[in-house]
Amino acid sequence: MNKPSIGFIGTGRIAQALISGLVKTPGNTIAGYDKDAAALQGVADRFGIDTAESIPELAKKTSILVIAVKPYQVADVLADLKPALGSGHLVVSVAAGISTGFIGANCPPGTRIIRVMPNTPAFVGKGMTALCSGAHATDADMFIAEELFNALGRTAVVDEGGMDAATAVSGSGPAYMFRIIDALAEGGAACGLDRDTSILLAAQTMLGAAAMVLEGRKAPADLVKEVTTPGGTTEAGLREMERLGVDLAMLETVRAAAARSRELMK
Repeated sequence: MNKPSIGFIGTGRIAQALISGLVKTPGNTIAGYDKDAAALQGVADRFGIDTAESIPELAKKTSILVIAVKPYQVADVLADLKPALGSGHLVVSVAAGISTGFIGANCPPGTRIIRVMPNTPAFVGKGMTALCSGAHATDADMFIAEELFNALGRTAVVDEGGMDAATAVSGSGPAYMFRIIDALAEGGAACGLDRDTSILLAAQTMLGAAAMVLEGRKAPADLVKEVTTPGGTTEAGLREMERLGVDLAMLETVRAAAARSRELMK
């Protein structure tokens, strides 16, 4: 496959996470535009990408245009982008809560659109990206998008109706995992460990547990049972989690984030 040219509209943190992974793939041509010229230059210097002084200029330079701005900025971006779009462009949006229908309504008829929700572990090659196809995107477009984002970790294709939930679980999920690691570390420190050692123990344990789940051999609930000895330390901790309603708290956390993702479209 010929390597595509990729243009980022917006070069904030999530764009930088994606760029940091994509620049490692030989042959990728990457450019960026940001209304903050100083910030754009900083990103260009850091990652060695090209720059554009306007959205139309970026569209001339690249064939895949990644909309990586805040949701409330998308309409203004599309107003600038629409006149510059041609049949050779693929539009990829990473803006939370913004549907392919909304983007399509603000682009020329037939524009090929893919909506994605990556996350910041892309910075370390462990990202998780959910993708869904717009009405006019082809199988070849989805293949290209999956190839691009697989370079940053893993991908999952979902229906657009599942994108709000995917945003809540994996898009926002790193923040929840960081909170859990921090809480585990606080517990270790409260029981006598130094803070750095406690963070290491918590973070590596989460990494290892995730790796066991991703092997796919056993369900998470079965893995819990394997670790739990009747009357042992794990059982004592799990009983306290149940008393405090940790499972329900996580469920409601995801529901709240998914609801907010839906609200952003309004």
